[in-house]
Amino acid sequence: MIPAPFLLYLGRSTDSVGIKTSRGLATFRAPDCVGEFRHDDCPLTLGLPRLTIAEAAAAGARTLVLGIANSGGTMAPDLIEDALAALEAGMNVASGLHQRLRDEPRLVEAAQRHGLQLFDVRDPPANLVVGNGRPRAGHRLLTVGTDCSVGKMYASLALVDAIRARGKSADFRATGQTGILIAGAGVPVDAVVADFISGAIEQLAPARDDDGWDVIEGQGSLFHPSFAGVSTGLLHGAQPEAIVLCHDPSRTHMRGIAGRDLPGLGECLELNLHMARLTSPGVRAVGICLNTSAMDEAAARRLCDETALAFELPCTDPMRFGLDTIMDELLCPDISKPVTTVSR
Repeated sequence: MIPAPFLLYLGRSTDSVGIKTSRGLATFRAPDCVGEFRHDDCPLTLGLPRLTIAEAAAAGARTLVLGIANSGGTMAPDLIEDALAALEAGMNVASGLHQRLRDEPRLVEAAQRHGLQLFDVRDPPANLVVGNGRPRAGHRLLTVGTDCSVGKMYASLALVDAIRARGKSADFRATGQTGILIAGAGVPVDAVVADFISGAIEQLAPARDDDGWDVIEGQGSLFHPSFAGVSTGLLHGAQPEAIVLCHDPSRTHMRGIAGRDLPGLGECLELNLHMARLTSPGVRAVGICLNTSAMDEAAARRLCDETALAFELPCTDPMRFGLDTIMDELLCPDISKPVTTVSR
């Protein structure tokens, strides 16, 4: 476990989506976050106290969390300098980037000298096996998306709470750096060798016989040229009974690929269901979750209602309007209702 309290790192970030890990911790582990660290040229904030490294150490922060994400997951020189300053001030350092803290000699030396730890969250577990796709007991729900960073983790965590509120057991199965930092466990699926992705998810969400649900956090998108491979392996390993499609209606193009359009919701639902049937022939869509944070409430409600009508599926923003309609579809399905999708 990574020692709390945390100082959340924004650094010099200018991309509001790129600070999703820090934002996720500020949202779901707020009591463990003492403040945020950002340079003067960073226009972003999490609404937490802005602290220097020294101020954070004095306030009791035990770990600097490098809660940013960029294409390729690399560490800029100034980020390494900031991490070094945190170590010199007596803080551990945690990172979910692909570039490992342990591969930076100055960070390793400083951590050893001060008796501190470096946490590379994106390390997959050892001794993974390839997937087999054999049927296994238990209820599993997977969140999927039209793109990266559209709200799959937020929806997954909200779904766990909503299932528990209906009196059933549910567990969040984290598959990305932010989810792992929030949950304290999981598999960073985008760091797993391709042959082992489905097997890693089979191990993450094994058979269960308690009538409870594993809610598995989705990654990437089948329509994103950079990350569709991860999304495919996750679909097959999850062997989901149900999927929830997540979408950000304010997104104008695929994240990181200007000019590439997002898929229509119907097109995305159809392909995810088709791919999932390889290991879960009876999979069904139970709802659509929209990230309407960029919209006013009336417009958000109207879009959810219009989407629900168009696709004959519950549609909601889980952070604004809750998940009652999706819970009704998930836990009390109308078995006579045909599975339909509408391409847009």
